[in-house]
Amino acid sequence: MKKRDFILLCVLGFSLAMLIASCSVKPDNLIAIGSKNSTEQLILGELLAQHIEANTDLKVERKLNLGDTFVAHNALTNGEIDAYVEYSGTAFSAILKNEPISNPEEVYQLVKQKYDQNFNLEVMPPLGFSNTFALVIRGEDARKMRVQTISQIAPKTPLWRAGFADEFLDRKDGFTGLAKTYNLSFAEPPKVIDSRLIYTALKDKKVDLIAGNSTDGQIGRFDLAVLQDDRLFFPPYQAVPIIRQQTLQKHPELREVFQQLSGKISEAEMRRLNFQVEGEGSDVKQVVQQFLQSKGLKKK
Repeated sequence: MKKRDFILLCVLGFSLAMLIASCSVKPDNLIAIGSKNSTEQLILGELLAQHIEANTDLKVERKLNLGDTFVAHNALTNGEIDAYVEYSGTAFSAILKNEPISNPEEVYQLVKQKYDQNFNLEVMPPLGFSNTFALVIRGEDARKMRVQTISQIAPKTPLWRAGFADEFLDRKDGFTGLAKTYNLSFAEPPKVIDSRLIYTALKDKKVDLIAGNSTDGQIGRFDLAVLQDDRLFFPPYQAVPIIRQQTLQKHPELREVFQQLSGKISEAEMRRLNFQVEGEGSDVKQVVQQFLQSKGLKKK
């Protein structure tokens, strides 16, 4: 190879390397919002993205449907995303490896402290709802018996049939502890039902009580009733946005933007949003846009 060709090749190689490097650097006015892989998470990720776009000059890259808790958490800590919505009890138990506790404020403050110390992450104020395990019965039964709490139905369960997913039967914060706390017994051992079919089984009267998630869209779709956990057995799972401290330092205006969402979504509202997407087939972006407008949060 001639010396001139060699020099030209080196120059081209260097230029290509610089081009690749420049493409991998994220622009200063761009932040990435992520989510886990569920309908609710897609809605919450889109909600953060639209609210930021409407109230700042930042551009938002959506990295939604990343995967489970650990995938999303790792994406946040390694800088692949700047923020996503987590649940306080999941952060407390799954990420921080603590035994579940029932006090929502205590869980929130401990998660906030440890995420700051361990990961340089800021846990923002809760969005207003908790998506936890929930005992669910048919709405017609709840109205007929005039029951609202788990304690109220405990004396009736010896005549009932229960159905639970495998996970609920196996977890520490699942059936065994719940039955002990409320002295629950059933006409027969609880049936193991696929989580995708559990609401249909209740609606079709194959069982009389199930464990679901408190914000599932099927609850409203099938006219079901969530029983209040009046003895606070289930751990709190408050929805909380989590953001990289480095991102907040670069874009301090995001603090106020995230705080504007504090307490804005009730459990019933989250359930309705999930139903609009899952039950009615509505577009996630449109559902979020309409919700933000209804709350007076859509400025641009």
